[in-house]
Amino acid sequence: MDTSLTPEELSLIEANPYKKDFPLLAQKPEVVFLDSAATAQRPGVVLDAQRRFYETMNANPLRGLYKLSVEATQAIADARAHIARFIGALDESGQPLADDVVFTRNASESLNLLAHTVPQVVHLGPGDQVVISIMEHHSNLIPWQQVCRATGAELVYLRTNDDYEITPDELQAKIGPHTKIVSVTQVSNVLGVQNDIAAIAQRAHEVGAVCIVDGAQSVPHLQVDVRHMGCDFLAFSAHKLGGPMGIGVLWGRHDLLEAMPPFLTGGEMIDSVTETDAVWAPVPQKFEAGTQDAAGSYAFDADLTYLEGLGMDAIEKRERLLAIYLTEALESLDFITVVGPKEGVRHISAVSFDVHGIHPHDVASILDMSNVCIRAGHHCAQPLLSYLGYSSTCRASVAFYDDKHDIDQLVAGLQNVWSIFHGSN
Repeated sequence: MDTSLTPEELSLIEANPYKKDFPLLAQKPEVVFLDSAATAQRPGVVLDAQRRFYETMNANPLRGLYKLSVEATQAIADARAHIARFIGALDESGQPLADDVVFTRNASESLNLLAHTVPQVVHLGPGDQVVISIMEHHSNLIPWQQVCRATGAELVYLRTNDDYEITPDELQAKIGPHTKIVSVTQVSNVLGVQNDIAAIAQRAHEVGAVCIVDGAQSVPHLQVDVRHMGCDFLAFSAHKLGGPMGIGVLWGRHDLLEAMPPFLTGGEMIDSVTETDAVWAPVPQKFEAGTQDAAGSYAFDADLTYLEGLGMDAIEKRERLLAIYLTEALESLDFITVVGPKEGVRHISAVSFDVHGIHPHDVASILDMSNVCIRAGHHCAQPLLSYLGYSSTCRASVAFYDDKHDIDQLVAGLQNVWSIFHGSN
């Protein structure tokens, strides 16, 4: 296969010093895992940390005055500060704005929290508009559909051009004086393209709108800095970075978090309660009703330390090389159409594709027989696929623990799929 990568770049993705850090991949070397856009594999340090929490500091955090509870409380506080540093949420002196980090169950819950609270702050109503993009995951689409239905506001879609870009002209045309909320993904989980969040946030703020970013597909693969992006909120999930499932993050501007009402109510999110009223706890506890997953937060903290030890710049460089090689490998097969940019450098992890005349579910099932794991379906982005003229596609997505051999195995598997349906070439 012809590739634009240099021999040096190919050697970088042929070598793989990372799989040994991931117990599942180390114990099952036959597995080719190309579904990291759905969930990442867990490094051993994350599994160790989660177990260590339960073995050494298991207690309900926040309210207990005994040592174990204090240690559990500190574990959550440390994780919160680490996350703030990781996404560039720092004050003018460079200190992490830890109290602006809210723990949820996942990015979907973070986005639902925003959909239920931000409209009350901006007084969304008839005649107003919420702007999202056509490439949104259902988690950043359905909540806004519901909000607009309930408030009488209009849901407006930013659409891509033929090159899968949201152009400046589109931003000017769709984000206007009636726009109150703009909520967009930074990276598409189908197309793999990166949106210009700084430009989108700037346009949103020009018209006085709040800018929300779904970072589920960007934070695991890019060096994200909320200050440079200029957004008001960022949502993402730990499990897509190699952290535990069941931990989500919502970062927001403190003044907006202060103005927002709580999403869930109950224990831990109150300051005081009487028979007829309640006073909310300060941010972030106001949004964290009930017992938090302290072990998950502690393990996510360990995960971020692991990623930073590798270097997000090194991770980003390796994954870009893998995405280029993956895209070019798929493009080399005349029975496959890449759904999205043909330039591999524009793909952040995910590359969707269509195998001519063969249903994606059949493709994925046959590949699984060769231990090649990809995703097949609508990828929780049905409006985007309809806009592109598909009902479902295959999707391969890379992470830094993948290598050239994994992609070559995918290619061999796809050739086998084609042979099964059409005979040997």
